Amino acid sequence: MKNKSTMFQLTYGLFVLSARDGEKDNGCIVNTVEQVTDSPNRIIAVVNQSNYTHDMILKTGQFNVSILSEKASFDLFRRFGFQSGRDVDKLEGWSGYKRAENGIIYVTEGTNGYLCAKVTDTVDLGSHTMFIAQVEDGDVLDDTESVTYSYYHKHIKPQPAETKTTGWRCKICGYVYEGEELPPDFICPLCKHGAADFEKIES
Repeated sequence: MKNKSTMFQLTYGLFVLSARDGEKDNGCIVNTVEQVTDSPNRIIAVVNQSNYTHDMILKTGQFNVSILSEKASFDLFRRFGFQSGRDVDKLEGWSGYKRAENGIIYVTEGTNGYLCAKVTDTVDLGSHTMFIAQVEDGDVLDDTESVTYSYYHKHIKPQPAETKTTGWRCKICGYVYEGEELPPDFICPLCKHGAADFEKIES
């Protein structure tokens, strides 16, 4: 491909995908949730297979989508995007959510709506899984515009600080890999994006 950055010209929303397995709640940030049919009302959600939320959805067959708005703070992205539910309780000490009738949380802070969905089919995409799901409930929470990938990068994500390190910076979350060469199969430990989303930095 002549310029991988062309992919950033595609329009993406940003969402918190949440799930519940037994007494365990969790959620992660995703950028691919779309309506695919109106009758029946079905959506797709595409999730990285390394995410704990992915495994919970695969097991339980249910998830909620919280639609992030332009009011979303960077702290919200850090909470759900830059740490793993395998290691931490993402809801600890935080009250910006409610529980839907299906028992799964949805985010009320920095969102403009939510959907409750039940998985009807899955498609293995290699690094990701596409969940095809029936929408069972949902509501509008706010009239603020939905946040796009572009808006996140321009207005929410902090600009990277100047660094004297020679290495590679993730264009998604700002993580810095120190070293002259970035392994082609490197995955960002924070946001789970691959080597194609890193840019070279030099002192």
